[in-house]
Amino acid sequence: MAATIYALCMLTALACSYLLLQAWRRSSYRLLLWSGLCFAGLTVNNLFLVIDKLVLPAVDLSVWRTSLALLAMAVLLYGLIWESE
Repeated sequence: MAATIYALCMLTALACSYLLLQAWRRSSYRLLLWSGLCFAGLTVNNLFLVIDKLVLPAVDLSVWRTSLALLAMAVLLYGLIWESE
């Protein structure tokens, strides 16, 4: 059951990233870019979660996962603070 939930979370983040980046390409609204990049980072974070919990359970990747999530949120925070129209 955990594998299904992890995979669905990863696919949801991937779908959000794809839709946000497609909307950015059509409208050139910069906040969509930063949001799409954030969700792309969260997709990679969820991929690391699947690898950490299911593929390599003996290896602790929690530091890498947390770092990726922090980087993804930092990208969105940068976009929210420094980009204004």
